[in-house]
Amino acid sequence: MSVEFKERKLPNGLTVIAEIDPKAHSAAAGFFVRTGARDEPPELMGVSHFLEHMMFKGTREISADELNRRFDDMGARHNAYTSGEVTCFYAQTLPEKADDALDLLGRMMRPALREEDFTTEKQVILEEIAMYRDNPFWVLYEEALERYFAPHGLGHRVLGTDETITALTRDQMADYFNNRYAPDNMVLSLAGHIDFDHACDIAQSVCGNWPATGVSRNTETPATNAETFEIKDETVHRGYLIGLAPAPAGEDERRYPAMVLAQLLGGDGNSRLHWALIEKGIAEEAQAGYDPHEGCGVFMVYAGGEPERLATIRGIIEDEINNLADNATETDLERIRNRVATMATLGGERPGDRMQRIGRQYTALRLYRSLEEELEHINAVTLDDIRTLASEMSPMPTLIGTLRP
Repeated sequence: MSVEFKERKLPNGLTVIAEIDPKAHSAAAGFFVRTGARDEPPELMGVSHFLEHMMFKGTREISADELNRRFDDMGARHNAYTSGEVTCFYAQTLPEKADDALDLLGRMMRPALREEDFTTEKQVILEEIAMYRDNPFWVLYEEALERYFAPHGLGHRVLGTDETITALTRDQMADYFNNRYAPDNMVLSLAGHIDFDHACDIAQSVCGNWPATGVSRNTETPATNAETFEIKDETVHRGYLIGLAPAPAGEDERRYPAMVLAQLLGGDGNSRLHWALIEKGIAEEAQAGYDPHEGCGVFMVYAGGEPERLATIRGIIEDEINNLADNATETDLERIRNRVATMATLGGERPGDRMQRIGRQYTALRLYRSLEEELEHINAVTLDDIRTLASEMSPMPTLIGTLRP
């Protein structure tokens, strides 16, 4: 895939990166702010996600209605999301509208944060928190992360809690914004059919007066907690189990075998947990995942089924983990490589996906690897790599949580 990577740092510290493809039929831009739930003081838990909502309420010069109308008029697909480590605001357009989209996206990044908008949106956030309480996976996952990482910020709930959101003030949000939404804490990621130099000129014009703050993040590996807990909820009718274990950090080159190991254990479809639990009718759902963070990583296993079967499900998961490295075959690796390559290549055909991939990668690691280089690293994973990682950082859960009626 013939794309060209370019990078430039503006005088105020804003880094602009791009994968340029003159043959693409669309263009994408996204501001990646290196801030999320892990960066929040406990009493401000949820402020990053709340702030994401507030960014769409307009600037001092542009009302919320006008902001959304302008995006709609140019046919843009625009949205945002917040995680534990990053907040992203993005837009995708036809190439002839790319300049307008970048200009408007940049202006949106300096919101008015009006008190009346803040008060109204607070109720929306509280309703969203209530909605997620109806999702068994989300309830168990948030509780598990909180217990596993406590008191570290990686255990913070992205949405916050009823208590923290209710107590949050507009001025506290503004202080958080002024500190962390700084150009030296952001990456502007571009992809597709774009003029890089012209895009940098637009970024300098719109964003060049944003002050740097020198804000940083503690990326030391946090201590984690080992325990077993249970949540009782009369409104659920199934039993659910989650397990967490230490895994390589996002900057650790062992992230590639970790990714393969997690896919082998519980990826979609033809995985060990699928055949041992779902195909045998023991569980209704079962999966495993690897979540890399700055400074640490997490292996996760999750399953759901009849409440009285949870002990059996846990035993089978532990057996599959114990036997995983020894039973893995070259055929297994080839299957996973092909799956990952297909998913990555399909995404690589879309500028929006390329913008997301390089933006998240550069924000977390401050490096760029092309799609081809990423695939080379995945294809280089061997059975010995899997076995070595399993002996060094087994996905056997050190924290186990269950949710049952």
